[in-house]
Amino acid sequence: MSGHSKWSTIKRQKGLNDAKKGAIFTKLAKTISIAAKEGGSDPSGNIKLRFAIEKARESNMPKDNIERAIERGIGAGGATLQEMVYEGYGPEGVPVIVEAATDNKNRTAQEMKNLFERGGGTMGSPGSVSFQFERAGQILVEKGENYEERVLQLIDLGVEDVEEVEDELEVYTRPEDLYKTRHMLEEAGIPAKEAELIFRPRDPMKVSDAEKSAKIVKFLESLDDHDDVQKVYAGVDL
Repeated sequence: MSGHSKWSTIKRQKGLNDAKKGAIFTKLAKTISIAAKEGGSDPSGNIKLRFAIEKARESNMPKDNIERAIERGIGAGGATLQEMVYEGYGPEGVPVIVEAATDNKNRTAQEMKNLFERGGGTMGSPGSVSFQFERAGQILVEKGENYEERVLQLIDLGVEDVEEVEDELEVYTRPEDLYKTRHMLEEAGIPAKEAELIFRPRDPMKVSDAEKSAKIVKFLESLDDHDDVQKVYAGVDL
């Protein structure tokens, strides 16, 4: 358990603000396309697609946009998207992993390199940073009226770990148990606000200096603002 402020919290709030501006639709469409490409266009048999559609609906994404994104994923319209992962170090040596979806990997790679360098960091080669993270399932749930009871309930259900983050709980699972655990939580009356596979930092850096923290956040936000970027993970506690 921990209650520190971290990039995932800042990113989540930023996502809410982006949704208000409509900026998140492009990213949501790519998430849907990738899910459809991987597992087909039927959400009843493609859990990843179902979650992506649910998230899009929560952000009030128009139905037509969702359908076009699915069609693009199965190759029915538009250029084919490729999933890319970029690794590197940001300001103060913060390890960073970026997940992107692009129809031009050479362009996106160069733009990522430029963003790393402008932010005071360096983009590395595959594997240069990923060893500092582990793949995990993450489910976001509300604390509930009785916080301690909720945590005990989650532990009894066999989750790997629970972290307290402001007014929510981040529940961690093994990657292969993500969707099964979400179903178990819902069966137990604990609705999931989000469920996704993430890169979880093994030993996050602690940065308490306000000026350094601001510089790191500005850099991470510059990556997150790129249209091709789907997710940004940083091994840092701010």
